[in-house]
Amino acid sequence: MTKNSFYILLLISVLFTSCIPVKDLVYLQDKNTSGEQNTIAAVESKPYRLQTNDVITVDIKAIDPKLVAIFSKSTTGGATEKSESALYFEGFTVDDHGNIRMPILGEINVIGYTLEEVRLIIEKKLLEEYFKSEANIFVTVKLAGFRYTINGEVGSMGTKTLFQSHVNIMEAIANAGDITTVGDRKAVTVIRQTPTGVQMHDIDLTDVNVMKSPYYYLQPNDYIYVKPLKQKTWGTGQTGIQSISTVITLLSLATTVYLLLKN
Repeated sequence: MTKNSFYILLLISVLFTSCIPVKDLVYLQDKNTSGEQNTIAAVESKPYRLQTNDVITVDIKAIDPKLVAIFSKSTTGGATEKSESALYFEGFTVDDHGNIRMPILGEINVIGYTLEEVRLIIEKKLLEEYFKSEANIFVTVKLAGFRYTINGEVGSMGTKTLFQSHVNIMEAIANAGDITTVGDRKAVTVIRQTPTGVQMHDIDLTDVNVMKSPYYYLQPNDYIYVKPLKQKTWGTGQTGIQSISTVITLLSLATTVYLLLKN
């Protein structure tokens, strides 16, 4: 084998081993080999059940606002939008015993209940102990933002908060600046704290069937980790141009060393 043939073979080998294929970068591909188009239905998000350290907001309204003002943690009001920190300090934190502590109403156990169930509990307590049905009590219970943490090969790592009731993993990743070119979309890890313990599961975001996974819809306080591809460790380049540049640099260095030793 001539020297030129060796260099060409080396170049081709580096290009094939170091470049990241397009199929590894595209989300939600239909990998059905039969040629038939399948209808993909996303798994419905189950109602979230409250855990310790969750923060919820409780808003109580009535025909006469003065009647329910004493049940509010804060009477500042007036603003239609509140910052994340304001929601945290004005919300009600679920303590280690699974209770929230509200003005006048005292401690209410909410651990393991859905937001709708907590709303009914508070509404029932108000009507039984303080008001008649004619007062038209209206209670709203929400999480103080949908919080999750994302780490690894994404544009923006850290704890994120979205002010919506349901968040899927595609929305969460988009909110974090998307997965980088060297992030492994085929094995994104979701770590979830549940009443029975910690669950960890890898999902393939390049497969459209990921929408059938129970981890497609996130739950509050989920942790997402995006692992790097091997190409990042090799450092040979993410595209063909970068790989060629790396090979040329190595060949130039090898030629320079050869000439210096020869002289």
